Amino acid sequence: MLDPHASARRLPAAVLWDMDGTIVDTEGHWIAAAQGMLAEAGATPSVGGLDSLVGIALPDGARVIHELGGTGSPDALLERWIELATAHTRSEGITWRPGARSLLRTLSAARVPLALVTMSYRDYADEILAALPPGTFDVTVTGDEVARGKPSPDAYLRAAELLGVDPAECIAVEDSPVGLAAARAAGAVAIGVPHDVPLADGIADAIWPTLRGRGLLDFRLPLCREAAGNDESPTAFATGDSHNVRPKGLEPLTF
Repeated sequence: MLDPHASARRLPAAVLWDMDGTIVDTEGHWIAAAQGMLAEAGATPSVGGLDSLVGIALPDGARVIHELGGTGSPDALLERWIELATAHTRSEGITWRPGARSLLRTLSAARVPLALVTMSYRDYADEILAALPPGTFDVTVTGDEVARGKPSPDAYLRAAELLGVDPAECIAVEDSPVGLAAARAAGAVAIGVPHDVPLADGIADAIWPTLRGRGLLDFRLPLCREAAGNDESPTAFATGDSHNVRPKGLEPLTF
């Protein structure tokens, strides 16, 4: 049945995408790298003790690792964390989040500007971008290109600036509380798609249990909970149509 309000809604000026945990299932690679660093130092985090790493700026994450018992300065820990996470990603390959690549294709075909807004640093993000068709994103903003990382709005504001659009006319797609806070602080409409950590009610303008099955109509503004299909359990579709890229090299893919 067609949405009776569809004609009153419009496409956003742009869709701004988080990367880790939203487009690709890589948060686990960062967590595994942090666990390895703590194990090297003889430290054992509590169950869920590394959940705070999800979505935050990498320097902040390095400080968390330091506080949990990691050895070395925060700067040295940051460098080691990136090195280990990159190696883990290359070894394990990329798992795409259900529905993400299909939506990127759909939005691109509709000529909706797309931005990647990630706290991963440029070298790591480029590895993921190399596995997507060239030109998937109109602009990309990485964690090492802004003064303040999420939950600060800086990265989202920078992406909107590069695109020449009003962030209030954009939709941001995020998987973490930290990322959603950043998107909303920038003034964007925020869609939460929970993955590694749960998302509380009210933390986003809409919470979707998965991106799978979503289409262009779902990305029209104004976005409300009813129009967004916010009535499903966050645990629904826990498994999906993720696609594993062959390990040992992140080769370009086509949709």
